[in-house]
Amino acid sequence: MFNFLLAPFLLALVIALLFTPATILLAKKLKLLDDPSTHKHPAVIHKKPIPRAGGLPIFISIVLASFFFIPTDRILISILTGGLLTVVVGILDDKYDLSPYVRFVANFMSAGIVVYAGMTIPFVTNPLGGTLHFQNFQFLLNGFSLSVSVSAILATIWIVWVMNMLNWSKGVDGQMPGIAIVSAMVIGIASLRFPMLNQENIIAAQLSFIVAGAGLGFLVYNFYPAKIFPGYSATILGFMIGVLSILSGVKLATAILVMGIPTVDALFTILRRILSKRSPFWHDKGHLHHMLLKIGFGQRTIAVFYWTMSALLGLFALTLSSKGKLFAIILLGVLVGAFILTLKFFTRKNLN
Repeated sequence: MFNFLLAPFLLALVIALLFTPATILLAKKLKLLDDPSTHKHPAVIHKKPIPRAGGLPIFISIVLASFFFIPTDRILISILTGGLLTVVVGILDDKYDLSPYVRFVANFMSAGIVVYAGMTIPFVTNPLGGTLHFQNFQFLLNGFSLSVSVSAILATIWIVWVMNMLNWSKGVDGQMPGIAIVSAMVIGIASLRFPMLNQENIIAAQLSFIVAGAGLGFLVYNFYPAKIFPGYSATILGFMIGVLSILSGVKLATAILVMGIPTVDALFTILRRILSKRSPFWHDKGHLHHMLLKIGFGQRTIAVFYWTMSALLGLFALTLSSKGKLFAIILLGVLVGAFILTLKFFTRKNLN
């Protein structure tokens, strides 16, 4: 089993290691740069122009490694098509700074491609016992019968949520790809922990390790001091994590728990922006990693903190029951929420 996962991982890793330097040169030539003198993002912390388009070598690695190890069927084609749309829109944003609303619509389109191909969430495990199955709703409209698939809607929302939540977790060098690597590996391992393995579980595990390898190859160049930034095109990592957590049959609670820190931070960010009467789509400097920077943590320390927490939560996710995961998620939300509020109070007090 080790070689069975190691080969896809290593191939994706090597491809990303080779293509990322080429992407750096290409990004400089095409002016795909994050220039702090022109990029008026409130959370910019770098001092000189850095190439963007980090999603390009990640996607190329996923595509090439997948063609070596994953059967080319409707599901894989839909995943790669949705991923291609994500990367193309991301590169356009890396060049022209598109409206966040345009990016949000594009995320739904990418998710819709794989959902249309049949990747849905037909049920979830009830932590108190049993499963909750989702039925289609039938409506009559002007004599026409319309069917609404709850499982398809949930899958779309889930994928878009993961894409945006992980995208918000790239505030310091290496932070987001590290979280994605750990998440992909945990999903890959979890997909092999079923009593009866089928071909779909094996494919999901291999594809998960391909994503992890691609992310690691990019991380080599993205860790502080970064030679390349993820850019919005690296939302491909969030897209793949969202898709893999459905494809693998892994309980969504496992994915939520391993990404627990950025999940809670994203929820608090949305709530904070809404309460401040601002759009949840517009940027600010209120994320957890921003507050850690304010109290003196370095970029490397923050990135390693996020990776370590993801790894620890991933280990818990692999060992806990459904009920245990629910309690762990609730406890994590309370603890991280309290930590964020404490940091917010502390940083405000020091500024006054």
